[in-house]
Amino acid sequence: MKYDIIIIGAGPAGMSAATYALRAGKSVLVIEAETIGGQMSNSPRIENFPTVKASSGSDLADKMFEQMTDFGAELELDRVSDVIKRGEGDFLVQCEYNAFNAKAVIWATGAKHRHIGVEGEEELIGKGVSYCALCDGAFFTGEDVVMIGDANTALSYTMFLSNCCHHVYICTLFDRFFGEKAMVDAVLARENVSYEHNLSLQKFLKNEKGELAGLVFENTQDKSLREYKVRGCFIAVGQVPNNDAIKNLVDLDKGGYVIAGEDTATKTAGLFVAGDCRSKRIRQVTTACADGSVAAIAAASYIDALK
Repeated sequence: MKYDIIIIGAGPAGMSAATYALRAGKSVLVIEAETIGGQMSNSPRIENFPTVKASSGSDLADKMFEQMTDFGAELELDRVSDVIKRGEGDFLVQCEYNAFNAKAVIWATGAKHRHIGVEGEEELIGKGVSYCALCDGAFFTGEDVVMIGDANTALSYTMFLSNCCHHVYICTLFDRFFGEKAMVDAVLARENVSYEHNLSLQKFLKNEKGELAGLVFENTQDKSLREYKVRGCFIAVGQVPNNDAIKNLVDLDKGGYVIAGEDTATKTAGLFVAGDCRSKRIRQVTTACADGSVAAIAAASYIDALK
């Protein structure tokens, strides 16, 4: 079967695109490699989505998924390895286990957690080092933990952790927070939260079982060392886009994000990009949904022009 539109990624951008494309009368296949909802599904609390006073990211993802499937979206759980344009209105999407054909493609793979790159980080994942407070925070109930990061994700995770952990130490590389003021104020109002700026992680400490036992930071101003003896460390220092499979079809900026305007069109006709994998300044659930809507309308127009 040849679909009108294949959407790669079932985050807020991809699911919004699917809903809009289906309402435009197009057949749609959504391919997702990991988690329905993407990074949104790991957010403990979302308060800035229109009409929703407060919701967990997973609940919001469930509603988006239900909406797109009710409209008729098909879902395939697979990882895309390559996208090939064979002609106008003719794309081959190669996955690990299957291959699919479409007239147009919307790339909405989002981004994955950036790692710090300090020795020992990779081997301590799941042994004290985590990139998802919602997933792993409960393992450290009643304990002290370190949160590394200075923007909205780190602050959101800190709020969640402060509800179950004894104390949350926020360590930032720079001299200030970069999150929304309302979120910064809410986090710092918590009695069991403290922070220290200008800290650069130097070393992970391990116990005899190979688990995290602490962290050593260097103060970037006076070069003094600061040690935290904790079993849990949560890292939120940005994302890395997942654009390798289409790098030959698009232009990428220096961060690896796809260069596309507000129309979401790439340099390859029929290939559109939406959400956090696109080069842009603001990456929020609402902007991802907006991208998905624009991409779907653009893809539908592209297909209509082929007739």
